[in-house]
Amino acid sequence: MNATEIFKNIGDTLEARKEASPSSSYVASLLHKGEDAILKKVAEEAAEVLMASKDKDRLHLVREVADLWFHSMVLLAHHGLRAEDVVMELKRREGISGIDEKASRTQG
Repeated sequence: MNATEIFKNIGDTLEARKEASPSSSYVASLLHKGEDAILKKVAEEAAEVLMASKDKDRLHLVREVADLWFHSMVLLAHHGLRAEDVVMELKRREGISGIDEKASRTQG
């Protein structure tokens, strides 16, 4: 299974959890709590990524980045978006200088 299929499967599961009872699933309960709870979790996971990096523990870093990506996908789902939307944005930026891409955002 490639990364695209994994993102799609997770996205499909997150969509299904929007309709699930909050008592039946962690994701359903997080989505039910709303944006502030999701944002708090994303911030927590981001901090854990930083700490794992500082600890120089590669496996811990990979696991924490996976948690961050997952909770970022929950946030995207909350807004009706999917990882595929982010992938398309990265594709759009491919081959564009980071300096030029950032300048285009401040001008537009």
